[in-house]
Amino acid sequence: MFGGEGRDLAETELEGAEKRYAQAKARLQALKNRESTRQRKLDTRRKVILGGALLDLAERDSGAAAMLDRLIRNLPREQDRKAFADWDTPFDLPPFDAISDDDYPPALDIALDRHSEEIAAIVSNEAEPDFENTIAALEASGEALDKVLSAFFAVAGADATPRRQELQRAFSPKLAKHFADISANPALFAKVKSVWDRRDTLNLDAQDARQLFLVHRGYVRAGAALSGEEAERMKAIKERLAVLGTAFTQNLLKDESDWVMELTEEDLEGLPDFLIDAARAAGTEMGRDGPVVTLSRSLIVPFLQFSPRRELRETAWKAWTARGAFGGETDNRAIAAEVLALRQERAELLGYGNFAQYKLETEMAGTPEAVRNLLLQVWEPAKAQALADQDVLSAMAAKDGVNGPIEGWDWRYYSDKRRRAEHDLDEAAIKPYFQLENMIAAAFDCANRLFGLEFREVTVPTYHPDVRTWEVTRDGAHVAVFVGDYFARGTKRSGAWCSAIRSQAVRPRSQAPVVVNVCNFAKPPKERAALLSYDDARTLFHEFGHALHQMLSVSYTHLTLPTKR
Repeated sequence: MFGGEGRDLAETELEGAEKRYAQAKARLQALKNRESTRQRKLDTRRKVILGGALLDLAERDSGAAAMLDRLIRNLPREQDRKAFADWDTPFDLPPFDAISDDDYPPALDIALDRHSEEIAAIVSNEAEPDFENTIAALEASGEALDKVLSAFFAVAGADATPRRQELQRAFSPKLAKHFADISANPALFAKVKSVWDRRDTLNLDAQDARQLFLVHRGYVRAGAALSGEEAERMKAIKERLAVLGTAFTQNLLKDESDWVMELTEEDLEGLPDFLIDAARAAGTEMGRDGPVVTLSRSLIVPFLQFSPRRELRETAWKAWTARGAFGGETDNRAIAAEVLALRQERAELLGYGNFAQYKLETEMAGTPEAVRNLLLQVWEPAKAQALADQDVLSAMAAKDGVNGPIEGWDWRYYSDKRRRAEHDLDEAAIKPYFQLENMIAAAFDCANRLFGLEFREVTVPTYHPDVRTWEVTRDGAHVAVFVGDYFARGTKRSGAWCSAIRSQAVRPRSQAPVVVNVCNFAKPPKERAALLSYDDARTLFHEFGHALHQMLSVSYTHLTLPTKR
């Protein structure tokens, strides 16, 4: 249609139009940017003026000051989002690799405020109290708080660094006060009691009826029916017990982690290889040049059992049995006395004769008398057997030149020698059959045969490099996440336990559990397999049984009933 000159002219005009369009677009964007900048400056000036007015008002009005404080603390921050908001992580696990210890305090403050607001909404509901708007609503409250606390206490119990211990000391009285204020809220308890009093007319199923019973009983036992000075005293007792409980635990952990007995190569003579490996590994972990004995049960118990050096056994045994009573800042004896006195006072405030009556009311035994009767049935035959064993072991010790009755540090050593002499039972020879990896596999195999569960190890963020994680499935469907934290370390409290980062529930919201088994087995050198004693293996299976209960129970978050399968 066009000749060559026409095409060149058209192309030139098109290029010119494109340039003019680009220039116009750039000028328009510049105008928008200037307007946006002007608006931001205007907004900033408005915020400064408003902030100044709020601060001026806060200085003159305590109520306004409290409101401003809440507004500031509720401003969204990245650390708050990481700590308890919706986590974009596998299985909705806490992002331990992204949460720092300094993230917990502000997250806890916001979570506490949210929980308080949820409780206030229940109290202010003008509808007649019923199961849904009172009991179920209470159960549904505190989700943000549960997230913060489950993540924090998972690390604080199993990896208690100095910073985490500091946070525990700060959190304990704050949490005690928060929950004491809830249980002592007369308007809230009036709603709970109203539902309880009409329980026979509500047509509740078995689980709802049980939940109502537990909630009402929990409030009564927490002192909800108290008033005036007695109610205030109950709150003070709870806060003080929380402080004392934290101090007691941390003092015990410090005694366990600080005490160490270095061993020479001569001190290792007569010890089995697995114990030598464990002592060397403990020394390496503590930065020592050689093997050591610590107060970790997985190390000190086999040392008392196998060491032929009586003076070393005595030193170790006396240290182990004196934890919390070394004197100084970590001595727990005064704390224990105060705890006992406060427990007695709390029991009396609630109308019990003593703390044992209060404590056992909800347990299977029911009363102190039932417990005492059971213990006395065991005491006499157990005492007779122990005295007979003492005679045998004392005779064995006499052959080694020990004069007089055996001492506490002798019992394990000579009991082991007796087992080998009378039954040819040598724990050192049995240990290779109890490798940790094999015991974990055996526990999983039992769960598969009994309940059809399958375990697949997964790589996810954890709170410590030693922690391992498995996804649990049945017939291909997700059931739970199982976390195993098996090795002892100086920042982990002693013992073994099962806990949940997230509990199993179908009501008030459906959620799959994240269950944790924590043990304190001796960690071997990297090139060696971890070997368990028979008692260790039994502990592993015991805690795994608790884990299965938590995985396979379905109900409310705080009420677990086993499934039929």
